Amino acid sequence: MSSEIPAVTGDSGPELAALVAGGTVDVPDFPKPGIVFKDLMPFFGDGPTFRTVIDGIVAHYGVGSFDVVAGVEARGFVMAAAIAYATGVGVVPVRKAGKLPRPAFSASYGLEYGEATLEVSEGAFVPGQRVLVVDDVLATGGTAGATMDLVERAGGVVAGFTVLMELGFLDGRERLGPRKVHALLTV
Repeated sequence: MSSEIPAVTGDSGPELAALVAGGTVDVPDFPKPGIVFKDLMPFFGDGPTFRTVIDGIVAHYGVGSFDVVAGVEARGFVMAAAIAYATGVGVVPVRKAGKLPRPAFSASYGLEYGEATLEVSEGAFVPGQRVLVVDDVLATGGTAGATMDLVERAGGVVAGFTVLMELGFLDGRERLGPRKVHALLTV
């Protein structure tokens, strides 16, 4: 039996992948039996690691390649705010249904363990505005696809899509078709 730590992979290299992996805790049977939830809260709570990963995302895209960052509720908000701050652009929340006070576009989609609806405010983007979409985890691709469709319906242009972790065995990347996915860690 080997005591080696298994290699980790991701689109920005093994160093950033290892940082994300090191800050992730598996929680069995959450939110329902049979699901292993990937809890990234320890990662978010580690300031130096969080900063290094956010800097890596910014370096991947380059300053000036997007005009605004859209974060998917809820952990995507944390990432989006940090990336927006680091690049001097704005941030737009993509919310769960019923949370926005003004008229909104909505999209329903399937999750690996149910269904959900997301919304973005009408007028959230200037027509043609380049939007970096960020979320914590890519699973089946339902949330990602719905979010990118919402961005486009609201007048934005998807400039990129980044997640901290991709659950590769659920084939979400393939379901997103030609859209490029940037995942810091693939498990």
